[in-house]
Amino acid sequence: MISAEHITGLILAGGRAQRMGGIDKGLIPFHNKPLIDSTITRLKKQVGPMLINANRNVTKYAAYGYPVIMDETPDFSGPLAGFSAGLSACKTQYLLSAPCDSPMLPLDLASRMANELEQGNYQLVYASSKEADGKVWAQPVFCLMRTNLHESLEIFLQKGDLKIDRWFKELRSGTVVFEEAHAFANVNTPEELKALEQVSL
Repeated sequence: MISAEHITGLILAGGRAQRMGGIDKGLIPFHNKPLIDSTITRLKKQVGPMLINANRNVTKYAAYGYPVIMDETPDFSGPLAGFSAGLSACKTQYLLSAPCDSPMLPLDLASRMANELEQGNYQLVYASSKEADGKVWAQPVFCLMRTNLHESLEIFLQKGDLKIDRWFKELRSGTVVFEEAHAFANVNTPEELKALEQVSL
């Protein structure tokens, strides 16, 4: 049984947010607080230590009291660069990632992912969401991985590949399908932010 204290939570706040005009998504107001507040509140109950991956506004993120780690590559290389930084800093056996702009992430995310990882003897498990029409979508940035995958990820990144699903295919990976599609709603435009505020009232 994988317990919460063996899992480090990693909040990914290192992106460029080009569709939001380049502003730092984790700091956008959501119900009058920075968006990352909601993500931290929901994730911290499920894990032991926490890390924040950010490449700008580091002092603002550091104010939350968790270590802030920057990508080792300086060019906003996407979530895999965040995974790599998280794996470097992680001191537990497992790392669970979630993006900073998903303020309604499932409260049973860690427990269900950990159960699947153990039962399937996987190296990595990612979330999927089921829409009302029955379609299942991969949500690969919500990901529970064994910390010993760092070397595998470094080799993959050195090839110049940044595609998250291609790395997953090199591993024994599985997925957990969550029925609540809105739990993975994220914010890419100001309109989506407004809609999400209404849903989460």
